[in-house]
Amino acid sequence: MGNKLSMSASDRISALLDDSSFVEVGAYVTARSTDFNMQDKETPKDGVITGYGTIGGKLVYVYSQDSTVLGGAIGEMHAKKIAGIYDMAIKVGAPVIGLVDCAGLRLQEATDALNAFGEVYLKSSIASGVIPQITAIFGTCGGGTALLPTLADFTFMTAEGSKLFVNSPNALDGNYAEKLNTASADYISSNTALVDAVCEDDAELLGQIRALVDMLPSNNEEEAVVECTDDLNRVIPNLDGFAKNARAVLQNIADNNVFFEVNRSFAKEMIVGFIRLNGATIGCVANQVEDACDMITAKGAYLAADFVRFCDAFDIPVLTLVNTKGFVATIDNERSIADAAAKLTYAFANATVPKATLIMGDAFGTAYTIMNSKSIGADFVYAWPCAKIGTMEPKQAVKIMYADEIAAADDKLDKLAELEKQYTELQSSAMAAARRGYVDDIIEPDATRKRLVAVFDMLYTKKEDRPYKKHGAV
Repeated sequence: MGNKLSMSASDRISALLDDSSFVEVGAYVTARSTDFNMQDKETPKDGVITGYGTIGGKLVYVYSQDSTVLGGAIGEMHAKKIAGIYDMAIKVGAPVIGLVDCAGLRLQEATDALNAFGEVYLKSSIASGVIPQITAIFGTCGGGTALLPTLADFTFMTAEGSKLFVNSPNALDGNYAEKLNTASADYISSNTALVDAVCEDDAELLGQIRALVDMLPSNNEEEAVVECTDDLNRVIPNLDGFAKNARAVLQNIADNNVFFEVNRSFAKEMIVGFIRLNGATIGCVANQVEDACDMITAKGAYLAADFVRFCDAFDIPVLTLVNTKGFVATIDNERSIADAAAKLTYAFANATVPKATLIMGDAFGTAYTIMNSKSIGADFVYAWPCAKIGTMEPKQAVKIMYADEIAAADDKLDKLAELEKQYTELQSSAMAAARRGYVDDIIEPDATRKRLVAVFDMLYTKKEDRPYKKHGAV
């Protein structure tokens, strides 16, 4: 089904950018190939509008593919225009936003088109970690074009009309679109981490991009800070009632209660996104018990690791909210959980941005350790009084440690409760962790916002030197 609310390529640019701010580049470029009678075909702008403008006064570069010109297929000059936009954006340090509606490789240009694809891949790869890259898919994004959103930092799709695939559903053995549409926004967002949000129509999607650009720095040397209009000392009563709903906690503590979440449909036990504290953008990683479970999956660990790497690349501080009992124990999860957990560990440990952690509930075993614990590099760790921190749940621990004593007791339940209480006080309470230096302070939940504002202000000038290396290999 097509997107009934779809805009034209030029209308999308107009809706995305500030009024009258767009300056087109390469307006007179057309295809230069003459094979297959291409000279007889009209190719205005060679199927892509490129240029620059502003979003909220912030400079951005944009390309918007025109599906009315050869289906928006990418040919030599089409790709050169996109590559040229990347060159300018990297030079001046501004985000690149790609509005994709493309039939894929232009078959009439064969190796010229293939080479052109590679040039765009190269520019996007060089730009990674230097300027933010955002892709929006309004129509088809298939074959080699599918690498464009995958190389980008953030990707949005419309609910209807947009398709993202390397091989179309009908090309998969035993499958067809009506049976399982593996190219649909719903399938991609639920089964992969490629899509940050699925929007009802073009207008909503473009509004989401504007909101995201407002949150992000323009490049890896710029700070993402605005003037704060919220009360820095705002008290939030009964915040601990949301210990299992990290999304609600983040909304409550954020400046003006704004939490920009990404990848909401994927790995629902882990949430990632951005808030502001005292006007500064903070990247957030959190265990979301209410939506899924209190265990970490491989998908969730991969998702969080990618997000932390992005934040570190753009010098965005990271806040981690912890409430987890371990890793999901299934055959499917076991295939990749060790690799995923290692990548999340590395992402946190390797990040040199300010890093603060709040333990809201349970924090058990290796799952706790890899969620930005003190041991892998958190600069500051807070805990609510109700937090439990240890190798496993106290009840399970005492059943193992004191199996003989419990079996010999006249009242086994009373004995178990007594031993559980003792073990919790000695080994698993927030106070026990604080006495050992693993928690820096135990705070009242209603003071969470002002304490986090204060700690990130304190960490503002953080600098951390590491041994020289070209890059890590995890």
